Amino acid sequence: MATFRHEIEATIPALRRYARALTRDADLADDLVQDTLVRALRSEHLFHGGDIRVWMYTILANLNRNRLRALSRRPTMTPIDDGDAAEAAPEAGGRDIERALATLVDEQRHVLLLVVLEGLSYREVAEIQGVPIGTVMSRLARARSQIKTFLEGGRPALRRVK
Repeated sequence: MATFRHEIEATIPALRRYARALTRDADLADDLVQDTLVRALRSEHLFHGGDIRVWMYTILANLNRNRLRALSRRPTMTPIDDGDAAEAAPEAGGRDIERALATLVDEQRHVLLLVVLEGLSYREVAEIQGVPIGTVMSRLARARSQIKTFLEGGRPALRRVK
C-alpha cells in the first residue's frame, strides 16, 4: 500500500502540468488534480498493475471530460476587455502558442499535450483516450498542421462536408 501511494505521489507534478495545460487555469487545474488523487486513492482496489502514470492520466482525462460536459449545460459569461479586438488577429501577438492551442478542438489539443508536453507514447495516449492508435496519430497530425498554419499567419483550410 505504501508503494502504491508513493507511485501516485510521484505522478503529481506531471498531472499538474497536464491539468494546467488542459484547463488554462491554475486553480481549476489544482482542483482537477486533487479530484484525480482522491479518486485514485479510493479506487486502489481497481488498479491491477501496469503503468500507474497511464492510469492516473486516464482518471484525470475522464474527470476533465465530465467537467466539460457539466459546463456545456450552463451558459457561459465572458467579460469583454478593451484589448480584445486588437488580440483577435494572429499578427497582433506574433507567434503566440497559447492562442494557437486554443484554436484546436479538445480532442486534438489533449493528444498534442500528452505527446509533446508529457512525452507519452502513442500507445499510452490511445489507452488514456480510449481510441485506436491511428486516431491518435491522425489527431496529432491535424493539431500540428493547424498550429503551424496559425503560427505562419494563415487560415486553416476549410473542408467540404457533404
